[in-house]
Amino acid sequence: MSAPVLVSLAQVLLVLLGAPLLVGAMRRLRARMEGRTGGGVLQPWRDLLKLLRKAPLHPQGTGAAFRFAPLLGVACSGVAAAAIPLLSTRTGLGAGADLIAVVALLTLATAALALAGLDTATAFGGMGASREMTITALAEPAVLTAVCALAAKVGSTNLPAIVAATLSHGARPASPANLLAAVALAVVVLAETGRLPVDNPSTHLELTMVHEAMVLEYSGPDLAMVELGAAMRLTVLLGLWSALFAPWGITTTADPARLLLGLAAFAGKTLLLGCLIAAGEVFMAKVRLFRVPELLAGSFLLAVLAVSASFFLA
Repeated sequence: MSAPVLVSLAQVLLVLLGAPLLVGAMRRLRARMEGRTGGGVLQPWRDLLKLLRKAPLHPQGTGAAFRFAPLLGVACSGVAAAAIPLLSTRTGLGAGADLIAVVALLTLATAALALAGLDTATAFGGMGASREMTITALAEPAVLTAVCALAAKVGSTNLPAIVAATLSHGARPASPANLLAAVALAVVVLAETGRLPVDNPSTHLELTMVHEAMVLEYSGPDLAMVELGAAMRLTVLLGLWSALFAPWGITTTADPARLLLGLAAFAGKTLLLGCLIAAGEVFMAKVRLFRVPELLAGSFLLAVLAVSASFFLA
């Protein structure tokens, strides 16, 4: 087995095992800042193992969309983790590690979960699916526009090529185009992962929830896959953001020593970003659903400015 393939497999395993730990660390930090004890960092893994031991239950009348959506979510996040240069630019997918393809994979997982919510034929499932796809439809233009800003200087949407070009030009992360694109994609990451101010991951209020409304009917191993897929999605998006705008520590070779350094850098950057999100949520309120388009429109405007800056500014 070639070294790039091993790198991709290592990245998938890292995201699979580390994603619940990231969620646990974020919950722990938020609980401490709110004056609560909270669960331990390992609590998400304990919850997943408990759910895996339960018997699966499927609502009457549901079909393949409901049953396969959780597995598809985990699979899409796993393939994205294999494509994104989290540890090294020498990934096993090579030319297939395209930024647009990664965005399409994550959107496919969102669409599958929305179909599962509709498949239950419940009011909450349909409401959550409608809200989720509305947010996704508003976020996608900002993502694709920001991709154009990043690819303009490189002449390619290939992720390893973009990261390698950024590493070879030390001042590029501080360029106006990159800074504008970084803010635009940061807003999209919050929206796509259901974090505040777009959605509150720790509430079950019927009139405000988005992600939770789609998964209310899941239980047992299916719910474990849903939770694992959501944690992996968060980790992958934070890893993607750090790879594009803070690629320090990512190696351009498959040397084991450099890969270990990349592993430490990835863990540190992802944990730092996760803790910043968790700390910000303590002081942030959820915006009304009708204000979310304004937030994402601002993200799209920043992405457009990033494209303009990539052509007219150094």
